[in-house]
Amino acid sequence: MTTPDLDAIVVGAGPNGLAAALTLVRAGRSVRVYEAAPTIGGGTRTEELTLPGFRHDVCSTILPLTAASPFFRTIDWDAHGVELIHPDAPLAHALDGGRAAVLERSFTVTAAGLDRDRRTDDGGAWLRLFGPLVRDARKLSKELLGPVVHVPRHPLALARFGLPALRSAERLARARFRGEPARALFGALAAHSMVALDRPLSASFGLVLGMYAHAVGWPMIRGGSAAVTDALAAELRSLGGEIVTGERVDSLDDLPAARAVLFDTTPRAAVAIAGDRLPTKTRSTYEAFRYGSGVFKVDWALDGPIPWIADGLRRAGTVHLGGTLDEIAQSESEVAAGRHADRPFTLLAQYHPWDPSRAPAGRTTAWAYCHVPSGSEVDMTRRIEAQIERFAPGFHDLILARATHAPAQMEAHDANYIGGDINAGISNIRQTLFRPVPSLDPYHAGPGLYLCSSSTPPGGGVHGMSGYHAARSALRHELR
Repeated sequence: MTTPDLDAIVVGAGPNGLAAALTLVRAGRSVRVYEAAPTIGGGTRTEELTLPGFRHDVCSTILPLTAASPFFRTIDWDAHGVELIHPDAPLAHALDGGRAAVLERSFTVTAAGLDRDRRTDDGGAWLRLFGPLVRDARKLSKELLGPVVHVPRHPLALARFGLPALRSAERLARARFRGEPARALFGALAAHSMVALDRPLSASFGLVLGMYAHAVGWPMIRGGSAAVTDALAAELRSLGGEIVTGERVDSLDDLPAARAVLFDTTPRAAVAIAGDRLPTKTRSTYEAFRYGSGVFKVDWALDGPIPWIADGLRRAGTVHLGGTLDEIAQSESEVAAGRHADRPFTLLAQYHPWDPSRAPAGRTTAWAYCHVPSGSEVDMTRRIEAQIERFAPGFHDLILARATHAPAQMEAHDANYIGGDINAGISNIRQTLFRPVPSLDPYHAGPGLYLCSSSTPPGGGVHGMSGYHAARSALRHELR
């Protein structure tokens, strides 16, 4: 019998693929990573998309899960020159009339802001909802950033999270809060799920993202998110791991012999590559895996900071543009029905004044996207910019250049973004609970085969936990 050349091969050099490779090489295994693109990074690439000297994150840019990830806490970011920058406030939500609801790092300060309208007790309601979650954040990270179906290590903390998380975001927001600022702030957090806000479990996204905003912040990376995967690659290579770029893997026959192959790909791509090597049941489940809505994204080179009317919007790295809870819910319902919202819920990241390295002196960049039906070919630029102008009159006058990415361009950038789905799979009930298969080990695809992408738990985001868990599964099986 021929001895395999390598212990493991990882297909795909995004954050999860590199996290898987690094976990294996730390365990003393020989690992080689293959990446089809000429550069590593997947959703964490940084490029000059508009004008020379203006640096833009092509996909991921604000990284709360990077700060929260148990695996990423094992990385010495300082040693690799990676600086996580925290804006004055993690998040602000724009409201008409020159108002903003601001989510501060402190949940008590956030509550005080929500209590300015003395007709409600929304500050107290915010404290009661998020206070216990923030106190349990470290425990909950171990529960939430892995398979949903598991034996809980912290059952009481998980129960405190799970009961409200089962509800739809709309119902939870209306039941817990009386005023529009708090309702809209929570609804927009939940809208990161890219599902309609009347769907069960949609509240879970708002709870997780709000919890992490208070517990660890929503940081950006100085100079661009590419620094995250550059650091992972540097550590991997320092320990003897290999990375091969510009080499597409179309079949397992393209690869040298290895005891295990880990796919930082969608289930669809894993089927195309592994073919009959996958067990019949797994293959059919992978083929039935569903992908969600897409995104339309715009990057701008700007001649100065965005002229927000509300002061609170200037303090936040992330700004949600969607108005009331009703408006946000309507926008997301339109997309879920295959239509395009006239006033799309828009997620915007701004870097002034916290990271001046992204643009020439006195200038800055900004990044925004809205949700659209999968594979949409509709240009949403004017609608997104109208949402910004609504809360920041004069924005148009600052635009020096723009670059747009429709769903097709997002998928061309990263093959895991099927139809523009940046979460690599819809977060409906089934695929939240069983992602991508009903199993206590959803990463193990078959003998010697593993899935380690965002199509596995905990899903989308720059956290590396899907790769970590898949590598641990491989170490329990073929690589003992």
